[in-house]
Amino acid sequence: MYQVDITNRGEYAFKVKAKDYELTADIKGNSITPPDLLLASLGTCIGVYLRKYIEGARLKLPGFDVNVQADFPKDPPFYFSKIKVNIKLQGILLDERRLKALYEFLKNCPVHSTLKNNPEVEIKISGGA
Repeated sequence: MYQVDITNRGEYAFKVKAKDYELTADIKGNSITPPDLLLASLGTCIGVYLRKYIEGARLKLPGFDVNVQADFPKDPPFYFSKIKVNIKLQGILLDERRLKALYEFLKNCPVHSTLKNNPEVEIKISGGA
């Protein structure tokens, strides 16, 4: 099971803990924002699957960059209606057959699959004394 624990540090700053790692999220611009984290999750997941594909196909790829972009609408409700992922491969050109296979493989990243399948989100609130 995946679990992430979030603790409010006052105002809009949050400590995010996953396994033995921590980071701070803050919507006031002092750290990465929650929407940035969502886009980063998608981009890094796609990056992992890209690396898996390259290694499985035994291709030589010195590196690559992933850029993820999205905008909120001007009026509520606020959500990303379109997310663009741009991948720049370094030092390799793939033929059309390989590119098609790569696109299909990348769609299997769990974060992409989760977003695509519109998961149910259950929120439970409990109080303390």
